[in-house]
Amino acid sequence: MISNSDSFSLIRTNVNHIGSGPVVSSRSRMVSGSNMIDSLSRPETGSFEQTLLEAFDKVNGAQQRTDAISQQLITDPDSVDVHDVTIAMAEASLSLNIAQTVIDRVVKSWNDITTTR
Repeated sequence: MISNSDSFSLIRTNVNHIGSGPVVSSRSRMVSGSNMIDSLSRPETGSFEQTLLEAFDKVNGAQQRTDAISQQLITDPDSVDVHDVTIAMAEASLSLNIAQTVIDRVVKSWNDITTTR
């Protein structure tokens, strides 16, 4: 839970972005209350393969959660709200559709790259 004394502010790091505040270098540190926040202390990003695998794991997890809550609805209907099942199914369907769209676009882009020689 965030208390009233803890807050954050967004900074503009690119002159092309809309805003009225001064542009701050991405390498600079900003002070928020008594906390020092280093903008370079972002977590290391993985490879493209790792990113895809993590995304597919999330899609799979959404599908498995939907299966689990659906089975719970069948075995113990009083413990699960029907709306929760509907929401879980919609989230799983949406994540699967997004994954399929990304895969289709990656394949199309790869085909475009290989044929434009």
